[in-house]
Amino acid sequence: MSESPPHETRIGSRRAFDGRLLHLRVDNVRLPSGRTSVREVIEHPGSVAILPITTTGEILLIRQYRYAVGREMLEIPAGLLDPGETPEAAARRELREETGHEAGDLQLITTCFPAAGFSNEHQSRFLATNCRPVVYEADPDEGISLVRMPLSELDECLANDDELFQDGKTGFALLWYAWTVSRKE
Repeated sequence: MSESPPHETRIGSRRAFDGRLLHLRVDNVRLPSGRTSVREVIEHPGSVAILPITTTGEILLIRQYRYAVGREMLEIPAGLLDPGETPEAAARRELREETGHEAGDLQLITTCFPAAGFSNEHQSRFLATNCRPVVYEADPDEGISLVRMPLSELDECLANDDELFQDGKTGFALLWYAWTVSRKE
């Protein structure tokens, strides 16, 4: 798909906040009508998300407390790109750090902008197959617990477990797998 011409023209910009991870830019824009408006943009380093399938036929999910929503979430492993890191390298690193597993094969599913209305975050989503356990040291501050879902239970879980859809990347990945991969098997 080709890029479309800008609908809005930036006529001014300022930094409103510079954090450790995120930066907030406030842009003044001219609309097609000639009026002006303000756009707040969160600048993000980029991220990866991984749907891991083990050699024994299980999907690896993680349960982790998310401060922004004030509760634990059930998710696929994911994380940020380090400076200069490729999405594939980040996916392999995050999978190891969050699940203690290594991917035998890693396939890019898609890339997307998860929150295009206010952030430039670009996320690469991967399918990791033939995942096997490796020796690793878990980060005690992340508070991650591993949840194993047998592939044989995927359809039932998707039909009956609302928790799987509380996180957008997780709902997408599981539905994608159920629709494209498990239908072929």
